[in-house]
Amino acid sequence: QQSLAAGGTGTDRRMIFTQLYEAFFTYLKVAFFGAVFFSFPIWATQLWLFVAPGLYRSEKRTIMPFLLASPFLFLLGAALAYYFIFPLAWKFFISFETPAGADSVAIQLEAKVSEYLSLVMHMILAFGIAFQMPVLLTLLCKVGILNVTSLRKGRRYAIVAMFAVSAIITPPDIISQIGLAVPLILLYEISILAAGWMVPKPDPDEAA
Repeated sequence: QQSLAAGGTGTDRRMIFTQLYEAFFTYLKVAFFGAVFFSFPIWATQLWLFVAPGLYRSEKRTIMPFLLASPFLFLLGAALAYYFIFPLAWKFFISFETPAGADSVAIQLEAKVSEYLSLVMHMILAFGIAFQMPVLLTLLCKVGILNVTSLRKGRRYAIVAMFAVSAIITPPDIISQIGLAVPLILLYEISILAAGWMVPKPDPDEAA
């Protein structure tokens, strides 16, 4: 609730629920989301221990950087959304509140707890998944579907696509859209560097 409180003094904000079971199911959602998040290292490790014996040593060396980078990038995206994008977006939306006047009534936010939580979870997942782009692009280059040259040539189209995707998966404000699109552009450039580093260059003698 820190983002909601950031829009006011912290004491004049409250959240409501309009259905009898809404608060109960909201707590269940929080518990489930937290359980999946904090238990991820455990079941991810168990999955790796199940798969690893069937892989060659070279395959393990190839996959390991992706396995380490993926959760790190997800946490980075989630942290960016929660600690940076949320406060800015919330202040933008709450700025549309208006006090009561002589001939008008006050317009004030009364946030539903379930809708607020759904938006928070949506933003965290959207940013976390979007930050997997370097892993995906580098992996596609590694298996030969893409290459560094195609990534460089498609940079302009990729930038347009990133802004379009950011507009779709974020709330309808320019702050959230730019807050996701700009990091994605930086991650795209990092993907080009990572692909050039991880993908071996063709041998000129073999090409001849």
